[in-house]
Amino acid sequence: MKPAPAETEPRTLAPPERRVATVVANRSLGAYRLFSARDSGGPPDPRPGQFYMLATAERWGGGADERPYLPRAFSFARARRAGEGVELDFLLEAIGPGTDRLGSLEPGEGLALVGPLGVGFRAGAGSPVLVGGGIGAAPVLALDDELRASGAEPTVLLGFRSAAHAEGATLFDHPEVATDDGSVGRQALVTDLLAERLDADPDATVYACGPPPMLEAVRALCADREVPAQLALESGMACGFGACFGCVVPTREGYIRLCLEGPVLEANRLESALFPGAGHA
Repeated sequence: MKPAPAETEPRTLAPPERRVATVVANRSLGAYRLFSARDSGGPPDPRPGQFYMLATAERWGGGADERPYLPRAFSFARARRAGEGVELDFLLEAIGPGTDRLGSLEPGEGLALVGPLGVGFRAGAGSPVLVGGGIGAAPVLALDDELRASGAEPTVLLGFRSAAHAEGATLFDHPEVATDDGSVGRQALVTDLLAERLDADPDATVYACGPPPMLEAVRALCADREVPAQLALESGMACGFGACFGCVVPTREGYIRLCLEGPVLEANRLESALFPGAGHA
């Protein structure tokens, strides 16, 4: 039997029902959309790394009968108190019908959501090094905000495919940026930046989110150097609260449901950060 989650886990509990938030802004950010929604019925203090299951309140489906899509899991990028609720920012790239519909939301429309869900990043010892790849910059931004509010000065390393995607870096203060094509920052992988940083600061603690190959490279780099790391993973999710078993992933202790015991895991719990089922469409 798995032990019960520790009380100190960074987990804000979600109200046990779906509710509708109001979209208040939606703007282009290079290759991405950044949209904000006011969630007056949700908790005001989601933890960086936690996620929400998102759908639109209307026109959420395909075909002549608009057969409903499954909700999409997204970590929030920023959270601001708004009265008794919270205003949430989400960063997305339209890569399929669900994300395309979410990206088309206009101010005043309803965003159906459940959350916050899962376990977020845990405060660790050592100088914080934050690593984000592509859309994985979103929970890294939330963590960056929290750490800076507490007086810390984290190092932020970001990797993107191109200049259009690197617009996501403008949400941060003075990040180090790498792009695949060299159009912004260095032509390198973000893990190249990380390797250099760990060589210079072996007492770092790494917090990362990005595509599985990037996270596996982060895990391997940190394991080789015996540097603690936390990885915000993604896997296919249909419910977000453990009922569907769609997000089961292997760890050294056995299989877990990522929506309950993650999405943030200590890297040393994993043999590999590569597993099937990641992505939103």
